[in-house]
Amino acid sequence: MTGAGEMSVGVLAVACAGAAAWMLGEGRGAGARRARSLLADGGAVGPPVWARGVRRVRALGAEWWAPVAGSVIAVLGASVLPVLAGAAAVPLLRRVRRAAEERRARERRGDAVVGLCAALAGEVRAGRQPGEALARAARDSCGLGEAQAVVLAAARFGGDVPGALADAARQPGADGLLGLAACWRVAVDRGAGLAAGLDRLEGALRAERDQRADLRAQLAGARSTAVMLAGLPVLGLLLGTALGADPLHVVLHSMAGLGCLLVGGVLEGAGLWWALRIVRGAEAA
Repeated sequence: MTGAGEMSVGVLAVACAGAAAWMLGEGRGAGARRARSLLADGGAVGPPVWARGVRRVRALGAEWWAPVAGSVIAVLGASVLPVLAGAAAVPLLRRVRRAAEERRARERRGDAVVGLCAALAGEVRAGRQPGEALARAARDSCGLGEAQAVVLAAARFGGDVPGALADAARQPGADGLLGLAACWRVAVDRGAGLAAGLDRLEGALRAERDQRADLRAQLAGARSTAVMLAGLPVLGLLLGTALGADPLHVVLHSMAGLGCLLVGGVLEGAGLWWALRIVRGAEAA
């Protein structure tokens, strides 16, 4: 018990030293920030220290809460293993967060393409020439990223509009621009109606987007069930701690407990990865 107490005191000392260093840095820069704020705004002061700290944590990402949780468990269980596990989980959680951000970016680009088709069809029906209509529609649309400037330049100065749209379609989620480029070629080269083709393209893209959203809603239950089942061992440890059984000491300070923790963690991670892989495969199909 003496070694466990010394380890707990050491972990708390490290945490307190880090907090003190962070607060010292905040105190050194507080005077300069307040002076700049007074000179710029005539008396306005900046946000409090805790608000800036919250913004910093949000900017770092949610994955950095894993070492914090590991430190808390390390103090409760008097072991350094949870800290190491929390640090090892940071890259994995960062990858998960970035994958979610990329998926949301794809969805935003898909919505931008649908909006561009609808706006372009409306501009063409209003009597504007295709180049002018595309320039106005592309200028008002958001979410196309860096390729939006290329499309605007091609439409405004008579460049290769289908080529610019095809280049923009290489972005994830913007593949609907290939259909817009095909409609543009048919309308310009053969004199076909551009508005009618855009209406059909918009309807197809909307139907595809709605189908993906419906499939994702149907698979949300399976994904939530897999994540909930993965969290049941943690719930069991919390219940054991609440009942006074001290499961953390058994798991972290005995060979049998460490073996069970290792095997259970591997099986738990493999099961969660496999279940989520099945869900992602269904979404991709």
